Order: sequence, then C-alpha cells, then structure tokens
Amino acid sequence: MSAPTVRQRPTRQRSALLEALANCRDFVSAQDLHARMADDGTRIGLTTVYRALRDLEAAGEVDVAQAAAGERLYRWRPDTWHRHYLICRTCGFSRPVDSEVVEEWAGRIAADSGFAGVEHIVELTGVCAGCQPAVD
Repeated sequence: MSAPTVRQRPTRQRSALLEALANCRDFVSAQDLHARMADDGTRIGLTTVYRALRDLEAAGEVDVAQAAAGERLYRWRPDTWHRHYLICRTCGFSRPVDSEVVEEWAGRIAADSGFAGVEHIVELTGVCAGCQPAVD
C-alpha cells in the first residue's frame, strides 16, 4: 500500500505519519499512532500528530469515530467518500458497513429542510465475534 498524499506542506514527519496511518487496519487514536511511530523509530511530536490528523480530517482524508471515553479515533479513508463502520467496543476491530440507506436519508432530510452542507455522524458499536464469550 502506498502512502496517501495530503495538501499540506510536505515534510518528512507528515510523510511518515501518512505512511503509519495508511498501515493501520483499524481506527487509531493520535496517542496510539504517535506511540507506534516512536516504536518504529520515527521522531515526531505528539502535537504534530494531533495537528496533522486535524488537517487530514478537515481535508476529508480520514474517517473519524469517537471512543467511549470521548477520544477521537482516526482511520485512513481509501476513497473520496466517507464510510460508516461497525466498531468492537472491546478490541477496537472495525469493518465498513453498507450505509447507502443512511446517505439517502441524510440527503432527504437536507432537501426537505432546505438546509445545505448537511453532515452526519453515525456510529455503530458492538462486540465482535472474537471478543464474545464462548457459548457452551
């Protein structure tokens, strides 16, 4: 997988962050991403990680979810459109879900209300099969 690009001033640190984020399978917090990068030998400040993730979010290049404790979680967006995910509350495993009905509903609400630029957040959480207790 090649590292995605962002419209910000290219720096070695931003390139390393983009590569690290693109290699994350599931959602990751800024602190966890920073720790992973440090473990891989990348020197980058936590403030730089937060700033870069904020910029990527503003550019629509990451999907964002909120952890139960309120922390923002990030996942590289492989396409130009946002996705909705089902996220395990126990281990953080995530998988995209078909959300065409949600997109149609949001479009209808916008059209019916006369609002423009309507955005929405839909978060689905549960416990994945791997984290469910074994049934006897």
